[in-house]
Amino acid sequence: ARYSLPTVLGTLRKHGVVSARFIPTALPWRFQYFNLRSHRKLLVVDGRLGFTGGMNIRVGNMIARSPRRPVRDLHFRIEGPATAHLAQVFAVDWAFTTGELLEGPLWFPALAEAGPSLARGIADGPDEEMDHLRLAFMGALSCARRRVRIVTPYFLPEEALIDAMNICAMRGVEVDLVLPQANNLAFMTWAAMASLAPLLERGVRVWMTPGPFDHTKLLIVDDLWVCFGSTNWDARSLRLNFEMNVECYDRQLALQLTQSVEKRIADATPLTLEHVNARSLPVRLRDGLVRLLLPYL
Repeated sequence: ARYSLPTVLGTLRKHGVVSARFIPTALPWRFQYFNLRSHRKLLVVDGRLGFTGGMNIRVGNMIARSPRRPVRDLHFRIEGPATAHLAQVFAVDWAFTTGELLEGPLWFPALAEAGPSLARGIADGPDEEMDHLRLAFMGALSCARRRVRIVTPYFLPEEALIDAMNICAMRGVEVDLVLPQANNLAFMTWAAMASLAPLLERGVRVWMTPGPFDHTKLLIVDDLWVCFGSTNWDARSLRLNFEMNVECYDRQLALQLTQSVEKRIADATPLTLEHVNARSLPVRLRDGLVRLLLPYL
């Protein structure tokens, strides 16, 4: 609702959809909270069926309709006890926003196991005492033994995550980073260039995928552990936003997702250290200046 005019709230309320703004900032004295936004993408149906991933509800995701700015994404359907994790996060956000408590079996029915995945939700945000997702990413990288696949639309992580990726590659683990060739926010690609050179020097492989713009957020380790959700590999997601991911152990799912990533890599262009170093001085200055804004990009 914050990024489109007119906002969608009027349309929702006109059709009877109960809706509310999360930390509204229209009033001047609330502008200090402008950077604290909910980036979560959650849909829970009857407390039994959940959906989460990277997809926003927008025309661009309807690629079959040939939208003006098409977006490719990856979203997941969840059943079983992990659905309650999504519902609980929504309930907390709703209570914070409206003061209404969502409680009882109507919202949280008993859920039986629904598949082979061992999964749980990971909520993160500036209200948490620990950086849950940053630590989960670093822990996964430190445990990797064979290969790591990272897909993200925006790549501006802190030095600790870059170091973790470099150490992973230096241990002999295959590390592939998949980024969109044409970003919907060009300055994000400019700022990322300074982070990519150290990775390429240590053996991380970087792939630039052609359009449509790939908005997927995915981490796969050793074809066994998968983490997906709303979190980008940038400071805004890992420090400022309210985010929601799901981690799971499921070899079959991991292999299916690995195959999907490998198809994207097959169509991608490898980014080389020579290409990064060949940038002209004006381009380097542009990229460096934009990178100074990293905490807020």
